[in-house]
Amino acid sequence: MDRRFLIKNAGIAGILAAGVAPAVHAQAAVRWRLTSSFPKSLDTIHGAADVFAKSVNEMSGGKFQVTVHAPGELVPAFGVVDAVQQGTVEAGHTAPYYYFGKDDTFAIGTAIPFGLNSRQLTAWYYDGNGLKLFREFYNQYNIVNFPGGNTGAQMGGWFRKEIKTVADIKGLKMRLGGFAGKVLGRMGAVPQNIPGGEIYQALEKGTIDATEWIGPYDDEKLGFQKVAKNYYYPGFWEGGAQLDFYINKNAFNALSADYKAMVEAAASHAHTEMQARYDARNPAALKRLVAGGAKLLPFPKVVMDEAFKQSMALYEELNNSNPNWKKIYTDYSAFRKDQNLWFRFTEATYDRYMQAAKL
Repeated sequence: MDRRFLIKNAGIAGILAAGVAPAVHAQAAVRWRLTSSFPKSLDTIHGAADVFAKSVNEMSGGKFQVTVHAPGELVPAFGVVDAVQQGTVEAGHTAPYYYFGKDDTFAIGTAIPFGLNSRQLTAWYYDGNGLKLFREFYNQYNIVNFPGGNTGAQMGGWFRKEIKTVADIKGLKMRLGGFAGKVLGRMGAVPQNIPGGEIYQALEKGTIDATEWIGPYDDEKLGFQKVAKNYYYPGFWEGGAQLDFYINKNAFNALSADYKAMVEAAASHAHTEMQARYDARNPAALKRLVAGGAKLLPFPKVVMDEAFKQSMALYEELNNSNPNWKKIYTDYSAFRKDQNLWFRFTEATYDRYMQAAKL
């Protein structure tokens, strides 16, 4: 007999014996609406919300149902924080750095230039102080947050013209997600904050000169290679971009302990599955893009060095002007320092060897 079948059914029997299933069955029915910042066509990033909803629905035996809504169905792409805060919807799925206009601290929750990579950010949230610090921060917005996916390190984006020096950044109109635009702006760029579903048209019409989104799998779907051929790497502003599930605090507190546990488990599952999809699908998509004429180019070191310099200067300014930022960034930056020391001897050394090996 299949060993997995035995384990699966033994697990179900154990749950039934513990009385968990009857307890779930006894819960009152709950219906939540979740608004996403991402178009349905992007089955990776929008798909994380679908994974979350499906998991909650299944764990509750259909008693706790979450419906997922694309941008514009209920609220605009960048309206998630306001909608969740005000209780217009019970939940949202978004990139926190979209809301840096409310407070720059939001950006740390997704990615900041030269920040933590995806594994390091997950470690900071789940075993460091990240989740605790952001729960305190989001309390100001009537929100309870859960990590809701990570893209991994991103590409640097699509450019009509090559970037050879820092001077080539000056005057560049670039779609750049949220907070990172502050750094590129300090280098002379003109950042544009445009929702994913509207980027292609802006690039095609020449409204922007360059754009970044995430990486090969999504970029191919969005068709950027048709209107810009220079594909740069790495996206130094997004070494590991995390999304969040935002839950209205009142709606979350109204849940039973069982349902709260389901929300937490579903979010963790979606968090893991989203990056797994990107890691699995990006390599083949990159090959197709290159075969179709995309020109892979690294950002010159002089550009990276200037961006690093401007990033650190910006963070110091925010430390002096924004107490929310300083409280979280102080812990974040100390964690980053230790993580990079550790990764230097393990992950980075191993990766460099394997990427040079003839497999």
